[in-house]
Amino acid sequence: MNMKKRTSPKLKFIEAEAGAYISMPITAPVRGFLFSSEDFERIWVFTKAMEKRVAIIGIIVERDGKVDKLNELLHEYGEHIIGRMGLPHRERGISIISLAVDAPQDVISALGGKIGRLPGISSKTLYSNS
Repeated sequence: MNMKKRTSPKLKFIEAEAGAYISMPITAPVRGFLFSSEDFERIWVFTKAMEKRVAIIGIIVERDGKVDKLNELLHEYGEHIIGRMGLPHRERGISIISLAVDAPQDVISALGGKIGRLPGISSKTLYSNS
């Protein structure tokens, strides 16, 4: 669902307290604003998109992997990375990187997808339950 960014007072109010109104009736007044069922659907989608998750992204870099592109991506998403551990496996000529990430699920998915599309690099993402 593509949501347009609105700057109305209603949207600012929704951003501040979005999760509290999902189970309300079809039309309900909340602090002076009238919400329809369509508004509640938008609120739910908005809060699910912004809900932060913790995940681990496992990365294996082959000898011919695009390490410079990988480092650019990790720098770009650096604000979401909790920690990073890298281990070279010299006998096999690969490097193993583990990233701990705390971000909205769509950000984690985007990062994992971009990493996985780099040539010579494989990645898998494991999400926490909460």
